[in-house]
Amino acid sequence: MYVINDRAGRTIIPDGYRSYLDVRETESAIKFIKDYFEEQLAKELNLQRVSAPLFVQSGTGLNDELSGIEKPISFTIKSTQQRAEIVQSLAKWKRMALKEYGFISGEGLYTDMNAIRCDESVLDNLHSIYVDQWDWERIIAEQERNLEVLKYIVRKIYRVIRQTEQVVCRKYHQLPAHYLPDDIFFIHSEELEELYPDLNPRERENEICRQKKAVFIIGIGAPLKNGLPHDERAADYDDWSTITLNGRRGLNGDILVWYPVLQCAMELSSMGIRVNADALKYQLKCKNEEYKLNYYFHKRLIEGYLPLSIGGGIGQSRLCMLFLRKAHIGEVQASIWSEEVISELNANGCKLL
Repeated sequence: MYVINDRAGRTIIPDGYRSYLDVRETESAIKFIKDYFEEQLAKELNLQRVSAPLFVQSGTGLNDELSGIEKPISFTIKSTQQRAEIVQSLAKWKRMALKEYGFISGEGLYTDMNAIRCDESVLDNLHSIYVDQWDWERIIAEQERNLEVLKYIVRKIYRVIRQTEQVVCRKYHQLPAHYLPDDIFFIHSEELEELYPDLNPRERENEICRQKKAVFIIGIGAPLKNGLPHDERAADYDDWSTITLNGRRGLNGDILVWYPVLQCAMELSSMGIRVNADALKYQLKCKNEEYKLNYYFHKRLIEGYLPLSIGGGIGQSRLCMLFLRKAHIGEVQASIWSEEVISELNANGCKLL
């Protein structure tokens, strides 16, 4: 593999890489994938498509702070002098919408979420400053806040992913045959640490995905035995602290698959059962963020106004990369890259949009 190293990150070009589809075929395939996938996801999870904001008012707690270090792009609305922020995800907005729009248990919503993450420190084959994903959220009952329901929903989503891959391969015969396994493998982040104690989290993901091909890692956000989480998670949407089986923590996780084009694990979705009032208070305390209890969203949750829910985001460009066997995310989305990366990629079979 050929490696491009610049200030933005490390980009890989697989030996002899050539896209199976040209640019216009790729654009057509992207639309086909997005239309098909979201229709099947809506059917599988009983979701209704809704409109979503590009920005929310600052200071309400509605924006997603991700790991807590990413700074949202903000601006002042001239006519009202209100401060607003470009959304980083819609994790909390969706929960408000479920209540305000009158959804009931077993129903949910989904929407297109577009974000700009200017603080993305590494731009490479899988990471861009532009984020496009399907954000979805579904109401659950109190008795459904458990691992079995989490796994049930994960299997439904994975079924749509695998079904879409098969349909795409049948439509575009020039693509290699589909390869995703029939079932997705579940493992807790604590189990993964015990299995590979000498590896860092990314290396653990690569090893387990290399073996199992499709994996859901449970419990991302709570500290592991080494004192660090498998990955950072905000305190106010996913429940990563509730104790489940064998004393392990967390009702959330990530869907990952092995991606042979780049020989690495590819994260497709981050999702989970959302915090209830107790989990919210505990997780904010763990993060030293109890001041957020004064935010509008957090107050509404603690007051019991918001429904219990499960939800997440599914990367649109990541899925298109996977199904079309692309080497770089810039082949399926329009973003900004360094001149060096653009030049080298174009010279080696990667036509960026």
